[in-house]
Amino acid sequence: MSAASNLGIALAGVLLLGACGGSNVPELMKLRTNRPGPDEFAIVPTKSLQMPSDLNDLPTPTPGGRNLVDPTPEADAIAALGGSSNARTTAGADRALIGYAMRKGTDPAIRSQLAAADLEYRKDHNGRLLDRLTGKTLYYQAYAPMALDQEAELERWRKLNAATPSAPPSGAAQAAK
Repeated sequence: MSAASNLGIALAGVLLLGACGGSNVPELMKLRTNRPGPDEFAIVPTKSLQMPSDLNDLPTPTPGGRNLVDPTPEADAIAALGGSSNARTTAGADRALIGYAMRKGTDPAIRSQLAAADLEYRKDHNGRLLDRLTGKTLYYQAYAPMALDQEAELERWRKLNAATPSAPPSGAAQAAK
């Protein structure tokens, strides 16, 4: 046998052995999965417990009623955006906030449109053959063109004199120190 054929056989052996190895890539990082799983985004932590000032003033327990430590994502989001924390009880208290958020209209089919666009994008950016054969994660590779350059965006907003939070130092800034 020639040296070239020996090299070819050795390369094929290495590829086959590499394909047999297990993958420790988390399921969330894979673009395609063949097994059903839980919805990771349905798990919402509860709020922290608080001790009341007077235990005699506690309300009577209501079976099936609301608990003070139950998550309230809508009210929390409204409060984080500067709205009234009691928006559910005050009719129209956040009409200006909701109006501003909806100023360009809403599209009831946005979820299905985004899912279809994402599927089309993933079909066009399927990854390299060896990546697919070995089960290598394609997540970062597929979505790299859509990634936000955080430092450039921060600089852009600062040039517009917008109030921006402080940002952690970049890798270049840390290397210069």
